[in-house]
Amino acid sequence: MKKIVAYIKTAARVWISSAVLFSLILAASAAYFFPEDAAAVIAVSVVLSIAGSLPAFAALLVAIAILNRVRSTATSRIRYLAGCCFLIASAYGVVCGAITYELLRQQLNLQMPAYMLICTVLVFACSLAALALNYRSLVNYFGGSAGQPLSFSPGGRIHTHKINQHMEPINTEQPVSESSNKVLVKGLITGVLILVMMIPTFFVSNLVNEREQRQREIVQEVSSKWASEQRFTGPYIVVPYVESSKGNDGKIYTTRRNLVLLPEKLKVSGSVTPHERKRSIYKVLLYESDIHSSGQFNISLPEDVVAENIDFSKAKICMGVTDFKGIQETITIRFNNTVYTLTPGLPSKDIDDAGLSAPVALAATDLGKPLAFSTGIRLKGSSALNFLPLSANSEYTLQSKWPDPSFDGSTLPAHHNVRDTGFTANWKFYQANLPFGTAFLEGTTKTASATFGVNMLQPADQYAKTMRSVKYAILFIGLTFGLFFIIELMQRRPFHPVQYILVGLALVIFYTLLLSVGEFIPFDFAYILAAVATVSLISLYAQSHFKSWKVALVFAGVLGCLYGFIFVLIRLEDTALLVGSIGLFIVLALVMYASRKVNWYGQAEPVPAPVRE
Repeated sequence: MKKIVAYIKTAARVWISSAVLFSLILAASAAYFFPEDAAAVIAVSVVLSIAGSLPAFAALLVAIAILNRVRSTATSRIRYLAGCCFLIASAYGVVCGAITYELLRQQLNLQMPAYMLICTVLVFACSLAALALNYRSLVNYFGGSAGQPLSFSPGGRIHTHKINQHMEPINTEQPVSESSNKVLVKGLITGVLILVMMIPTFFVSNLVNEREQRQREIVQEVSSKWASEQRFTGPYIVVPYVESSKGNDGKIYTTRRNLVLLPEKLKVSGSVTPHERKRSIYKVLLYESDIHSSGQFNISLPEDVVAENIDFSKAKICMGVTDFKGIQETITIRFNNTVYTLTPGLPSKDIDDAGLSAPVALAATDLGKPLAFSTGIRLKGSSALNFLPLSANSEYTLQSKWPDPSFDGSTLPAHHNVRDTGFTANWKFYQANLPFGTAFLEGTTKTASATFGVNMLQPADQYAKTMRSVKYAILFIGLTFGLFFIIELMQRRPFHPVQYILVGLALVIFYTLLLSVGEFIPFDFAYILAAVATVSLISLYAQSHFKSWKVALVFAGVLGCLYGFIFVLIRLEDTALLVGSIGLFIVLALVMYASRKVNWYGQAEPVPAPVRE
């Protein structure tokens, strides 16, 4: 009866420990992803994690019962039990990963295999932690102190072999296989810890995306109160046109459409004055523009347009403006020596969805005559200033004190000059460059594809650079853990898995430091500051464990070179892949060179036979 109680109690300790650890992780994750109903979600998560682990308890009972019949040491049995835990964790990882994928696929942009891998690693990590917490109990249950051989009597009783103090000392040197197994198991544990420490990096990636989204929301909020992105078009003339057609029944039907008339020549010059507005920790770039347009119409109708069908009395001259909040003064236009005041509203939305217009005096006798015009507009906006070249021959010139423009749209400037004091840019268009003529009927031509302009967004690439650095987390964690593993073998000072986790957390906190500090100072300085802090912390921790400043300097040098290498990759664009591949090859070569003298199998060095004279 006592054996059965001890058997069940041993399995229950491992089961309860792992279930509690996993429920804590599950509760923390649930509170993070569902903060609105945190209390209810945490309660449900804890109940489900404990209830759902009952099959694992049954599997542990079976595994321990089988291991009781294995002739081996207590330490080996515990290792076999860890292997059983891995099989159980793999099964749970598949099920939990599928459930997590359905719940979190909106929050995390990951594929289902990634969720399964994360869940498997989490369950297995909790199992290993439970085995470590109950290590002494397991050793006592399996028959004695760790590493002590066991023997079985015919009746199944377990006997332990003790050293006789009055006899000659037993050779305590471990077999080669036992020592090599320890190195192998420690290597496997280190590999699992590397995968475990990749889990926090997913949360760091989500944090970077969240902060970037927060910045976009701030920019959008401030811009909406000032004025949004602007597109200026025109001027152009819209006149009603009546088409007559004969139906199948022989009757004549009329259709009213709009005829769009574009200038023959157009010259636009403008200046853009940037303004920075600070909201919380973010800076929002706004601008004011002063745009002047001049040119002339020389109306010539297409062959399929009949002049008698045009209602010149209802002609309107139009200009397109995206956001009316940005208009800073009354807009007037001088057309054919007459000044007109523009008011909101367009007779046709074929070109612009929003804009201003005014009735103008136009007659059939004006066809083929040059009709000069000039206008000016002061316009506020944010993000970008765009134009639509509605003319047979046009020229646009922009200048600004903003030193970081981005020229967008279908056409790049013919000439541009960008300096620290600002930029100037010039675009030229001709009839042959444009997919439309100077006169066309409404609905027959698409003009939006010819849009061009300048982007005035504030350079805020710290989030993109931080995200790029997070993608190298596996390299940081893997090489750092590998360095600790090799040095602990060479120095013969074991490094506990908990210490590996502490070092891994220090490597992960580097990214949160980089993200938070980078919101206040330039990215380069933030990267240097976070790297120096992380390298110093890990190097001092290595010195305190290995009791050697030489080892600490090795860690500082290796980590410093690694952070410097990643910094170079982040700044590179076209050659990042080439430099990264060469760098990784060199890193691998250095690791192989440094580990060439590691005694992986723990064999004693052969002693040369004495030379007989």
